[in-house]
Amino acid sequence: MGRIAHPLFPGQRRSALALGARIRLARLRRRMTQADLATRANVNRLTLSRLERGELTVSLDVLFRVLGVLGLDGDLDSIARDDELGRQLQDAPLHRPVKRKPTPR
Repeated sequence: MGRIAHPLFPGQRRSALALGARIRLARLRRRMTQADLATRANVNRLTLSRLERGELTVSLDVLFRVLGVLGLDGDLDSIARDDELGRQLQDAPLHRPVKRKPTPR
């Protein structure tokens, strides 16, 4: 039995396609063929092709190795670095007004 495909939201799909295109451009700027990059990253050329097309069935391991060969693995440190929404959710209870007990007269 195969895996169930879960569709992406349109914005996520655009991001995946853009990531694949950026990886492809980085490879071409380095004047590498898909076969060269695949060999150096120790992945199958068809897997690399899927990554460059923005298909998200490729493992993170492959992404890390490809970015490493391209010298772009430092970019991984910027993923989720500034979690603004998470900080807002964490700080939300801090901004509630304090309920004071009535003082006796």
